[in-house]
Amino acid sequence: MSELSTSAIEAQLSSVQDRYLEKDIVSSKALKNIEIDGDKVSIRVELGYPAGSYRNELKQVIETSLLSMDQVSNADVVIEQNIAAHAVQKSLKRIEGIKNIIAVASGKGGVGKSTTSANLALALASDGAKVGILDADIYGPSMPRMLGMSGTPESKDGSTLEPMENHNLKAMSIGFLVEEDTPMIWRGPMVTQALEQLLRDTNWGDLDYLVVDLPPGTGDTQLTLSQKIPVSGAVIVTTPQDIALLDARKGLAMFEKVEVPVLGIVENMSIHVCSACGNSEHIFGEGGGERMSKEFDVDFLGGLPLNITIREQADAGNPTVIADPDGQISDMYREISRKMSSKLAEKSKDYTSKFPNIVIQNT
Repeated sequence: MSELSTSAIEAQLSSVQDRYLEKDIVSSKALKNIEIDGDKVSIRVELGYPAGSYRNELKQVIETSLLSMDQVSNADVVIEQNIAAHAVQKSLKRIEGIKNIIAVASGKGGVGKSTTSANLALALASDGAKVGILDADIYGPSMPRMLGMSGTPESKDGSTLEPMENHNLKAMSIGFLVEEDTPMIWRGPMVTQALEQLLRDTNWGDLDYLVVDLPPGTGDTQLTLSQKIPVSGAVIVTTPQDIALLDARKGLAMFEKVEVPVLGIVENMSIHVCSACGNSEHIFGEGGGERMSKEFDVDFLGGLPLNITIREQADAGNPTVIADPDGQISDMYREISRKMSSKLAEKSKDYTSKFPNIVIQNT
């Protein structure tokens, strides 16, 4: 029997795939440490995205793989999460304390972008990340009602705001600062300035992710915001309908123009299952999101159904991931959030904080 070695362990574990990275744990550099003590093997795996319950599943697969080796009778596997800060646009600096900003956009309104944003943020939080959400839709803020939050943000120093909190999520919206039925009759520059203030003058604390629910469209306001907000990655929400896909393509092109990587496409309202007869119908068309992802070589993160409970739960201030955490639709949101965050984990990291400040003095 050959002696157990680190290289033999690595060779064995090179067949263990990370479902969301779609790579094995060795080539993805998730395998961080191997210790061998006779026939006992202890390993440490580090995931760069919030994996939630998938960590237990992956741990079991790794243990089974190790125990299938003749020389191993005991396997100790530890799986940790370490979410890193990733690079933003070259012209911008990352906001202190916020590791990653993920922009959620759509080319047109009415595709369920805000509902998707809220549920993805809650899915990230339920999987163990520190998460905030910024409602960037100045004209039609929906997050206060959708997240079951009311009241006015507190200001401890008279110049900055404390975020509102509910469902283990920090949030900020212009909706907290104006009456719900007050129309925002502002021009583009005022909107941009207001959003920047909401972003930079909120005491977010330490966040792994700040999800920014952008206003619908690809006009001057959206372009300006995408140029001024330091974004690590973007997600495009669309429906299978041709007209929605046409506008979604414009959104994707907008992020390419400002050098923001698109993490993937979410297809909302993919299919409707009749609650009375169980018949399935593709009301808005079929497969449009997947075709678009192939056309532009970006990832298809997943599809979500047209389901009345998603709307009812959001309207009640308890989005699906909170209202029915163990349900099938919540699992869909978590699958999408894990794919999204794992795609971001593969992007370039932000090392600016690692570099010392260089001061030149005349001597």
